[in-house]
Amino acid sequence: MFIFSILSQIIKAFRAGETPAQIAAGFGVGFLIGLMPFWTLQGVLLFLLLLFVNINMAAGSLAMLVAGFIAFLLDPIFHSLGYAVLTWPALQGTWETLYNLPVAPLSRFNNTVVLGSFLGGLVLFAPVFVGMKKLVVSYRSGLEERIKKWKVVQSIRGSKVFEWYIKLRDFGSMS
Repeated sequence: MFIFSILSQIIKAFRAGETPAQIAAGFGVGFLIGLMPFWTLQGVLLFLLLLFVNINMAAGSLAMLVAGFIAFLLDPIFHSLGYAVLTWPALQGTWETLYNLPVAPLSRFNNTVVLGSFLGGLVLFAPVFVGMKKLVVSYRSGLEERIKKWKVVQSIRGSKVFEWYIKLRDFGSMS
């Protein structure tokens, strides 16, 4: 039911209310959070950004789920990227200085996968943001009607599980 709730909030946001940039920013930040291990300084700070800045939380939650499922597939690439950056001779002094700072080790930058996934997420942020913004704009300009005609969507909307979810959702909004 959690997935239905997030999807319902995303669809509401797609239809109107928030700007495409707010939805895309929420998705981009959530995607970045989902790609890397969460319990790092940058993961917690990005999550706080998602909570307290005027961006779409539902899009961020969906993106965290999506990115979390694909992140483990990308871990070998992130490891290679992190290893290359950590062993780059010109940056050795920077890593030593950062490691000796009181708060910097909480970022776990010395872990190849953490550093690689953070850098990879930063590189992917712009394309994810632009792509999501274009998706929201096209959805609002007529894509919604075409999606409603898909057999998959019609079968989901006609299912007992979906009807049960709608009843629960409507019951919760009455109180």
